[in-house]
Amino acid sequence: MTKHHFPRSLMPAGLPRLTVGATIAVGAILAGGPAFAADHPAEHQAGASRSATASSQTSAKKLPQVTAEALLKVAEQQVGVTENASGGGTPFHSWYMSSPRAKETLARDGGNVRAYANAPWCAMFVSWVGEKTGVRPTMGWDAYTVTWAQWFKDNQRWGTKAKPGAVVYYAWDANKTISGIDHMGLVKKDNGDGTITTIEGNTGNGKVEQRVRPKSDVVGYGYPDYKA
Repeated sequence: MTKHHFPRSLMPAGLPRLTVGATIAVGAILAGGPAFAADHPAEHQAGASRSATASSQTSAKKLPQVTAEALLKVAEQQVGVTENASGGGTPFHSWYMSSPRAKETLARDGGNVRAYANAPWCAMFVSWVGEKTGVRPTMGWDAYTVTWAQWFKDNQRWGTKAKPGAVVYYAWDANKTISGIDHMGLVKKDNGDGTITTIEGNTGNGKVEQRVRPKSDVVGYGYPDYKA
């Protein structure tokens, strides 16, 4: 599979580190540029991520209000959404381009917001689902899978167990490290046979689809906070 590489000026910066006992408030996780990883085709942009600082925090006493099942229902409702002939044109592209995330990236790294218009969108899809359901404060958002996965790991929200609602990251070759990540999605369930069922954007023929993937393709999982 081919790998897409974007100009260095558009490379992403890192997500901010969560402080112990706090979550990042809306608008606080503002980083990432259009160097994307996906499954249609597999793309990856290598490079060190930079750190960013959270602008505000919410109280640790505020409990999650959304279940994993509720988030997955929203994701499943998008199954069948298809990109246009240029690889863009989805609601996830439009939303991301108008989000504070994209605006912060452009202010920091330069470039043009139109670079997102036809870009690979597996991460933008997961970002959109997190935003629509209110899970983003502990899920994060990004357009670059490697930086996003590293954020989960840096904040002790990273592991190897497939849980419903977890963010799953894949690498198609033998490099099963965060730097080798090619694609991402959402875990629907562990099938108990060495595979997982997932909901993913920018997969198959440029669609949102439910997929069954072998765990051997998985690099790791990020764990948002959900209501029990």
